[in-house]
Amino acid sequence: MRVLVPYHLDEYRPGMDVPVSADVVVTQEFPEGGDVWGRMALLYDEVAERVAEGVRAGQQVTVISGDCTTSLGTVAGLQRAGLDPALVWFDAHGDVQTLETSGSGYLGGFPLRMLVGYGRHLVADRIGLRDIVEERAVLVDGRDLDPPEAQYLRTAAIRQRTVDDLGELPDGPLYLHVDFDVIADLPGLVFPAPGGPDQSRVAAAVQRVLDTGRVAAVGFACIWHDGSGAAERVRPLMELV
Repeated sequence: MRVLVPYHLDEYRPGMDVPVSADVVVTQEFPEGGDVWGRMALLYDEVAERVAEGVRAGQQVTVISGDCTTSLGTVAGLQRAGLDPALVWFDAHGDVQTLETSGSGYLGGFPLRMLVGYGRHLVADRIGLRDIVEERAVLVDGRDLDPPEAQYLRTAAIRQRTVDDLGELPDGPLYLHVDFDVIADLPGLVFPAPGGPDQSRVAAAVQRVLDTGRVAAVGFACIWHDGSGAAERVRPLMELV
């Protein structure tokens, strides 16, 4: 089952450029006022319910969105369905910033850190998301880290691997997350990162994770400028699932 969440954080993007069709489109009416975290929590609560419904029906669920924070709803949905997922997180960036360390304040730089327990009051407590222990998280690539992220990862139990050497994956069901900026030469990325693997190497690594037969849900973060050509480029990779 493919679920499209046409948002970048709390910004609705009805014409979001993705190359595959969706079975379900999740949108949310936000109340007047409130904060950005509250709006995203409302959206991710709905994402979680859709994911849980799919998993209970015996389906592997793919969630496509315009940023990485949607993963909070996806993982909460897996947990609602009775699973205890581990994380395999493909990303050029670390996504382990905090409100205290982020130089830019960009909220899309927080989700992996939030999934392992940071800032529960922001979203997790509102949608019933339980912490994933750091030992059950693998960051694949993460070549573009700010100094506070690098410092955190030096002492955290999150494992950092390359696309060519994933190492031993955590046991149990997996949430496979792919931020397409992990691909070095993809056009139109909002947050490009120099260097890195080409698409064929990323696709081979993604396939290795899928071949475990333990992927319960996949998240694709399409953080590119619409019409840039990125969507068509990654169509073969998205069609792996």
